[in-house]
Amino acid sequence: MRAVLCTTVGKVADLEITDLPSPPLTPGTVRVAVAAAGLNYVDALFVAGEYQIKPNPPFIPGREVAGVISEVAPDVSDRTVGDRVLVSCGLGGFASELVIAAQATTIVPDALSLPAAATLTQSYCTALFALRDRARLAAGEVVLVLGAGGGVGYAAIDVAGALGATSIAAASTPEKQAHALDAGAAKAFAVAPDTLKDLVRSETEGGVDVVVDPVGADLAAPALRTLREFGRYLVIGFAGGHIPTLPTNQILLRNRSVLGVDWGAWAMSHGGEQARLLDEILTMVAKGGVRPPEPSSYAVDDVKEALDDLTGRRVVGKAVLTF
Repeated sequence: MRAVLCTTVGKVADLEITDLPSPPLTPGTVRVAVAAAGLNYVDALFVAGEYQIKPNPPFIPGREVAGVISEVAPDVSDRTVGDRVLVSCGLGGFASELVIAAQATTIVPDALSLPAAATLTQSYCTALFALRDRARLAAGEVVLVLGAGGGVGYAAIDVAGALGATSIAAASTPEKQAHALDAGAAKAFAVAPDTLKDLVRSETEGGVDVVVDPVGADLAAPALRTLREFGRYLVIGFAGGHIPTLPTNQILLRNRSVLGVDWGAWAMSHGGEQARLLDEILTMVAKGGVRPPEPSSYAVDDVKEALDDLTGRRVVGKAVLTF
């Protein structure tokens, strides 16, 4: 099988694209012919050795894939050859084949392409977990989404709309702003740290109820100041390059809350609840409540360029490796 191998932790440039023996089936497993593997910021963190979990090399990166089942172990009865499935595998996704427990696969609805399915789980589960379960978003509320041109940002806008809220979007380029508007944002604009607060307040009659922040960095503190009374600030990640310091007096004022959103760790320790969360997302997709976009595509041999584009924030929306 064709695979991306991390033999030395530290640099994306050191990744190897190689051929490896196909893994054998074991009881309870299926073989998935991978059509697409989702590219996520966390994949680059694994390669760099900067994620909380630090696997020993060599390992195959890649956390989420979609493909078609090509082989089924004799004791598996609820999956068949030809089933279209998505998988959250933690590691091992950047390969043309994946052997995994049948119960870890989820059937992809007809409304979803395999590339879109490969980018669905992390972004859309993060968005629903953040907005509904952490922020308790209510219909009629207003959400400010930072990094709205990225995967989590797009999903947050899409999910907020499905929950009856209105989103406004901050994105760095006209192309990313257009992407956010496609997701359903009422408005999209470029911002700077010294203009964000006043711009958002003028566009929203005084502020927002929820801030979705997967970026961090210099926009964090002014974004906090856009919150109305009882506003909730969702800390999702730090794609902007550094972890910000939030002024605690601004949290105190107007009874604001700052909420951490670590969906990945929660999902690993709450398997049953995560399965239900994913089922809810897929039901929303099947009914047209949310509309995951088609991702940009990179050939597996271009994985280094793909991860560089991702960490350099040059990717609009989501991206996949194809095999």
